Amino acid sequence: MKVVLFFEAGNWEELEDRWEFRGDLGGLKSILVEEEISLRGLIDKIYAKLELSKDTMDLVLSYTPPLNKKCSPLVLKDDEDVAVLLASRSDSTCKIPLGVTVEPTEVCAYEKSGQESSDDTDGSHDGFRDNYFDVDYCDSEPTDVDSSRQTLLVFQNAERTSNDNGASATQPAEGNLPVDPLLRVTGAGSDEPVNVPTIEASDSTFSDGSDLHEGKYFNTKKDLKRKLSDIAMKGNFEFRTRKSNRSLWVIECIDPNCSWRLRASKIVPESTKFVIRKYVGVHSCSLLNRNANHRQATYVVIGEQVAPQYIGVEKGPGPKGVQTFARTELGAQISYYKAWRGRKHAHTLIRGSPEQSFHVLPSYFHMLEKLNPGTVTRIEVDGESRFKYLFLAFGVAIRGFRYIRKVVGIDGTFLKGQYRGVLLVATAQDGNGQCYPLAWGIVDSENEDAWSWFLTQLKEIIGDTDELALISDRAPSIKKAISTVFEKAHHGACAWHIAQNIKNNFKCADIMGSYWSAVNAYRCEDFTGYMIEISNRYPRVAEYLENEVGFEKWSRCHYPGLRYNITTTNMVESLNSMLVNARDFPYVALLDVIQEKMSKWWNDRRIVAMAITTPLTPSRESELRPRFAQSNGRHTSQLNPITYHVKGGELEGVVDIFNKTCTCKEFDIDKLPCVHAVAAAHHAQVSVYSLVSPYYTKEYYLLAYGETIYPVGSQSQWDVPNEVVTRIVFPREVKEKKRGRPKTLRFPSVGEFRKRKNRCGKCGAYGHYKKKCNSQTGSIEGNPPTNVPV
Repeated sequence: MKVVLFFEAGNWEELEDRWEFRGDLGGLKSILVEEEISLRGLIDKIYAKLELSKDTMDLVLSYTPPLNKKCSPLVLKDDEDVAVLLASRSDSTCKIPLGVTVEPTEVCAYEKSGQESSDDTDGSHDGFRDNYFDVDYCDSEPTDVDSSRQTLLVFQNAERTSNDNGASATQPAEGNLPVDPLLRVTGAGSDEPVNVPTIEASDSTFSDGSDLHEGKYFNTKKDLKRKLSDIAMKGNFEFRTRKSNRSLWVIECIDPNCSWRLRASKIVPESTKFVIRKYVGVHSCSLLNRNANHRQATYVVIGEQVAPQYIGVEKGPGPKGVQTFARTELGAQISYYKAWRGRKHAHTLIRGSPEQSFHVLPSYFHMLEKLNPGTVTRIEVDGESRFKYLFLAFGVAIRGFRYIRKVVGIDGTFLKGQYRGVLLVATAQDGNGQCYPLAWGIVDSENEDAWSWFLTQLKEIIGDTDELALISDRAPSIKKAISTVFEKAHHGACAWHIAQNIKNNFKCADIMGSYWSAVNAYRCEDFTGYMIEISNRYPRVAEYLENEVGFEKWSRCHYPGLRYNITTTNMVESLNSMLVNARDFPYVALLDVIQEKMSKWWNDRRIVAMAITTPLTPSRESELRPRFAQSNGRHTSQLNPITYHVKGGELEGVVDIFNKTCTCKEFDIDKLPCVHAVAAAHHAQVSVYSLVSPYYTKEYYLLAYGETIYPVGSQSQWDVPNEVVTRIVFPREVKEKKRGRPKTLRFPSVGEFRKRKNRCGKCGAYGHYKKKCNSQTGSIEGNPPTNVPV
């Protein structure tokens, strides 16, 4: 009578409540066997079903008994075990498949000596023979072995022959057998087991404290190496590689007299999984060989260990923080340079490499356009498909710009990554006075060609009208590019940059008050008065402002267009400051940070807009409320149905509530009712909110942020057409790297100074000197305080 037997090739894994078999060679299989089949016959059938060679593979058959408790797998050792298995399959056992562990056949060390490759063997090992790992125990039947290791016991192949006295042909003489500290082996020609002493931790030995054991497997050899490196660092011991190739890894303690060692190999050649074949976790070496500056603490291992601390953050620990992490968490003392390299490797693991960023850029842009309709992306390459420029504008921001004042600030900031470059930004300001990013670009440098390309893309999404105002610094490349690309828009200069030029070139910081008063003057009469003050004291400054810069570029009252209350590029500088840490990232990682920031802003501001209970945005409402109080003391008289004369205060005003103008010009320029307009509206019994520009209203504020910016998600989830995937974008050519530490801080702009932090020489804190330190116990680097007797 024949019986259907199910089996699966793989390996056992111990769980909390049971043993579970993990298949990794094609899933569940079945064979038809006789009830009286022998163990050898069963193994032969499984060989044929799996199409494996008996010369290169050994099989171990095992199963878990149908008991109501956790028990170790039972290994089939003889024909009786097979009969018990088949006899019990009439009940619940038939539901549990037979587990087949496939292992490479191990050849005796005396036959294979010199045949294995050792791609990363230490050179000092050339003359060392590791008999412990080289001897084959396949022909010895182990007994009294822990059941959790039984799946590793390898059966003899049918082709193996025995010599006259019953010993294996490949087995060395009994007297030459090395001591195996983990197994009891059977002597050649004898059925009685030979007891081999087991190495256990004692006063002269110590355990490595790990959870490793024979039979434990790892998905890849890399995972196994990472695990052993972690154990070595925490245990302050070193190991070296005895043999290593794609299918085998043999290591030992750096002390050749130490008993600690490990041998692991692939489960099957076709698999990537490694299993520990033999393992001695007890050290017998001297403490003199243990130190914290060991070879396993490589920058790669350090980077892999510290990488989780960079997930979801822009900065993370610096090199000194990595040193502290390695010392406290891994027990390793590493140099600053190794910590720096480990930090860099961690960045690569989390954010990708700079080179990979260029290759994935077309696919990344495709997903942004797919998930965010209306998004505009551009990639410019040279004739050799090397990266030149990129442009990104989210469709949500483009559509929302209809509800934003048409004043756009543009500027650039340098990037600090491997391929450097410059990040260009175009941003507006919403009705609540917050930055509203419109477009982003990355170019090689701030030159006329790069700015012209960027502004051309910007023009396609925001247009070119008389209402549009562009604010920037006075860089010649920007000035020329704006005049070339935008024919109708008005260009204004940043008043702050002009002030810095005045202070640096004319050394006249004492007239800055008059200068800023002239910048913010609403009426030309007031402006003229301030310019007279400047001219009387510094004629060259007045000439510079009038002739070289031009009043229409920086003066609010002379500006030909409408720039509202925006006189500087501070909104752009704020964005640059926000990305101070992300500017070190690869390009795609940087764009990811930008998308994440914008998504958060849009969501947070939408929530704020929905919660507003007043007609205006919070900042404009707070600006308008004091004017109500000031208007109460004003005398208002009507001149005609739409014109009112308001007296009182320092300045009188004539208000046109239909055309929304006032002779003080504040109403005209800011488009927010001045105190005169508030008084006129109250007299005319007209809602003051009707005189406010719609850009300041709650409705426009909500419409500007009404949509959502979606992330692209994990790269494994992308659905990208083949023509996009195959598009080639090579990294740009960079200048030869200069010697020394890479510069990450830009040179200060004209008139800009960086404040230096003073560090106390006694307590190490910042903000005060040693002489003014109040600390009585604190000290730097363990030195006692100077005011405490030693």
